[in-house]
Order: sequence, then structure tokens, then C-alpha cells
Amino acid sequence: MAQQPQQHAFGLVLAGQAVITAPTQTLSPTSFLYALPPSPEGKAVSHIVVFLLPGIVLPPGTAAAIYLVTPNTTTQTPPKFLGAIGAGKESAIFKITAPLQGVGIGISVEPEAAVATQMTSNSNALVPVSKTPQPSTLVLAQRIIGNAFNFLSSFSSNDMVPLSAFTDWWKKFESKVRTDPTFLERDI
Repeated sequence: MAQQPQQHAFGLVLAGQAVITAPTQTLSPTSFLYALPPSPEGKAVSHIVVFLLPGIVLPPGTAAAIYLVTPNTTTQTPPKFLGAIGAGKESAIFKITAPLQGVGIGISVEPEAAVATQMTSNSNALVPVSKTPQPSTLVLAQRIIGNAFNFLSSFSSNDMVPLSAFTDWWKKFESKVRTDPTFLERDI
């Protein structure tokens, strides 16, 4: 049976502050609220890191949804969904756009499907719930060679390709990688 998250399952880091591991409030066995301390010397804090503490594994099929809780949060104005962490993505950095006075971070362990729905429907969500499987190095190499072969084969009908054609391919290939670094990850 899957173990429920413990009170001290998550850590938060604000620049210039000590790591926060104890929630201010435990709302339920799977929902926690962390009050953010005021920033030192009145400096603005724009990002927060949220992570699973070492040795903590969320129950299978769940992810931790991260919310920004402000003094304006009510049942009519719910907390702002920031993103999520979970299996394969145990930490994330989130942008905080509200002043820290009275602000908190809510963490709720929810079904992964529900969190994934929030991720896709919320353009402000920053972190995917789980990593997409990456093609193997062999597959990437085959795609690179296939791309080069297709390009270079258009230059000659007698199996002789000028070196300048390879140079042209390389420049176009590099440009394509800069423009869309994920194009090799997709099946062509």
C-alpha cells in the first residue's frame, strides 16, 4: 500500500533564506501550507524552489501541485496554480509575482491525471509533471545521419558529393537545432 506523504516531505528555498521544511499548517494528510518569511533587507524575491526532501517518494499515480496562496485567496478566488513536482521531476523553480507579505505556498498531493490537466490548461504552469521519454542516442544518431543523407543525395546522381554540400548541410542543421532543439526528438 502506498505511504501517505509525511509532514516533512517538501523543502522550499527563497534566495538568501534558510531552507523551509516544516509546513506552517497541515490542512489534511496530503495538503500543506508554507508561510513565506519576509525577504531580508526588503529585497524583492522573484523565485522560489520547491523540492521533495531526500528519501521521499510520492505514492504511485500522484504528483504534488504547487499553489501560490495570497491574502486575497478565498473560496471565490482560489490560489494560483504554479506547477507541479513528482516522479521524474522532484524539484522546480517557480516565479513569484506577488509581494511576500502574507504570501504562502500550498502543496497538495493529488492524482497525477488531475495535476496534468491543470498543467495543460494553465499557461502559467512552469513544470511538467513527468518527463517525456527521450529518444536513445542511437535513434538520434540515425535521425542526424538520415537528415544528412537526404540532403546530400539531392546533389549528385553518381555518388560524388562536393564537400561544400556537406558544409551547407551542417550550417542548415545547426540553424535548425538552434531554432527548434526538439526536432530530432520527433518521429519524422
